[in-house]
Amino acid sequence: MQWLSVLLIGRSEQSGPPTVAKMVWWTTRGEHASDKRTHQEQLLRECVGEWGQTLVHIFDQGFAGGPWLQLAFSHLILFVMRWRSGYNLIDEAGEAGVERKAWQITRGKRSWQHRDVWDAKHQCYRKTGVIAARVSHPLYPAPLWLVVSRPGKGRAPWYLLTNEPVLTADDAWRVVFAYARRWQIEMSFRYGKSELAMESPRLWRWENRLKLLLMASVVYAFLLTLLDLSQQLLRQWLLRWWCHRSGKRYREASIPLYRLRSALSRLWLEYPPPSPSLLFS
Repeated sequence: MQWLSVLLIGRSEQSGPPTVAKMVWWTTRGEHASDKRTHQEQLLRECVGEWGQTLVHIFDQGFAGGPWLQLAFSHLILFVMRWRSGYNLIDEAGEAGVERKAWQITRGKRSWQHRDVWDAKHQCYRKTGVIAARVSHPLYPAPLWLVVSRPGKGRAPWYLLTNEPVLTADDAWRVVFAYARRWQIEMSFRYGKSELAMESPRLWRWENRLKLLLMASVVYAFLLTLLDLSQQLLRQWLLRWWCHRSGKRYREASIPLYRLRSALSRLWLEYPPPSPSLLFS
């Protein structure tokens, strides 16, 4: 089984939890066999049809390359794409029409600015530099900017390609922080695999699998709504009485989805919700 997910999220932590926009599953085997690019293009068309050009689309390294750039240009979307350091681009400040690898374009150039950026994975601040250069791609006729985030010695830099104009250091930081928000999508995949078992449905028929996965998607979307600020009192009550933890790490977790699922499970085992027949009688 293959899996694609689209999450809608703001540019900052203060914008609230992510929202499940779309989830799609498909297979490369049997009578329902399909391919990844077909579903990617379909999802992009649906997103453009629903939200137009009001969003900034964040793409990871799997989307890097000329074909996806062409598709992005045909839909006139704003995007930030993680570019591979070994992929070629045309440096507009260098020789006309000469392609260079991404890492060569900013090699030897000083960062525009440095900031202490919080590393959520390792729970520490890192002195990070940023620099940008105007580039182009043979298959993408509009101007592009390559933003490079340098997290310090011993850590690989980020090469981010965007069609948003990057003229100042603040513009470059906005691109870097927008891409950093994609970590919420990575977390959603991990949660779906570990807590909701989306990678291991024990069903043989394809239609039954899809039904089960769609129900799991609704459950995940419901759990995300509990992270909203308006649900703070309910969330604190659930965690305090049905999944209490005394450790500092658990108490200070900003997105306690794992504990919320466990708390709801314990609550409903103790006090089962009314059956549907009673609800609609």
